[in-house]
Parts: sequence; structure tokens; C-alpha cells
Amino acid sequence: KVLNKYFPPDFDPAIPRRKQAKDAQHKVRLMTPYAMRCETCGEYIYKGKKFNARKETVEGETYLSIKIFRFYIKCPRCSAEITFKTDPRNTDYIAEHGASRNFEPWREERIAGEESKLQKELEEENNPMKALENRTIDSKREMDILDALDEIRTRNARNERVDSDALLDKMLESDQNDEKSEKEKEEEEDEKLARSIFNTVDGDKIKRVIGEEPE
Repeated sequence: KVLNKYFPPDFDPAIPRRKQAKDAQHKVRLMTPYAMRCETCGEYIYKGKKFNARKETVEGETYLSIKIFRFYIKCPRCSAEITFKTDPRNTDYIAEHGASRNFEPWREERIAGEESKLQKELEEENNPMKALENRTIDSKREMDILDALDEIRTRNARNERVDSDALLDKMLESDQNDEKSEKEKEEEEDEKLARSIFNTVDGDKIKRVIGEEPE
């Protein structure tokens, strides 16, 4: 809470404050919230392009006491006026005049899903048996999803156990192969050493020559 307020030296309380009109427009800087196409010249305006715009409050239109705002921009090619306004119900924007919104498949899917959900709720309100049937279907679907998740967890745990056992077997087999190859290598070296001692290059046995004893 403000306790003190600043009053400039030239402040004159006898002069009434200027009142702004309720429908006054304000200059704002914004980026286009969606991709659009100008209806006058056919220019495509991509989403996120910056514009100097005018903003005003839409009179007589609210959603749950939330104000709706209208924005005015100009086409960068032909300077035709384009207007769009906020849509707090769907947290989106509505193309109003001067440009058409480009097709967005994800937006159409969301709208179709909301319409089907609303239709389902209306059917359940008017038909209790339909509501019971829908609850049964939802419960069955939920049980199927839980069973599928349990099966995936079980399969993953089994695969992890199998992988661990296979890794241990592979390590043991590798150690045994290393020991076997090391032993074969030592035996081969011993055999080569014995052959070099007792045999000549041609494979003849080495004979010991006894020299004459000195007188």
C-alpha cells in the first residue's frame, strides 16, 4: 500500500485530470500468434512476425469475466488492415477480418476431440444407461492398459536377467579361452625351445664331438 505520493511543484489540483475514453486504442508491439494469408493480396504472414499494432478492448464480449482484446495490424505488402481477437476459452486467437488462418491439423484434431467429448457428456446427461456403458468401457480400457504395462515390466525384467546371465557366461568363457590360449602358447614355446636345443636346422640330431685331451 502506498502511503506517500509525489506531487510535482507545478501540480494544480484545480485542473481536472484528463479522462481517456473506454474504447481508446493503444499502440503495442506484438508477434502474429498464428500463420495467416492476406485476403486482399494473398501475402502469407508467418507465425511470429513482428508488427506495430493497435489494441482495444472488445465491448460486450467477455468469457468468465475475462476481457477480450482486439488487435489491428497491416499487411506488409498491401497495407490492408487485418484484425484478430483473443479467445480465452480455448487459449487461442480468432481471425476476424482481412486475413484467413492457415490450416493447422493439430488444431483441427483438438477441436474435434473437444466436440466429441462435449457430445459424450450431453449423451450421458440425457441417457443414464449410456453413461453406465461409457464408464464400463473406460474401466475395461484402463484395466487393459494396466495389464499391458505389467506385461512390459515383466518382459523387461526377464530380459535384464537373461542379459546378465549371458554376460556372466560370456565373461567366463572368455577367461577360459584366454587361459587355454596362454597354456597352448607356453607349450608351443617349450616345444620350440627343446627342438632348437636337440635338433639342427635340417632336423638332424646334434652329436657331441669329443676332442683329444691335451698332453
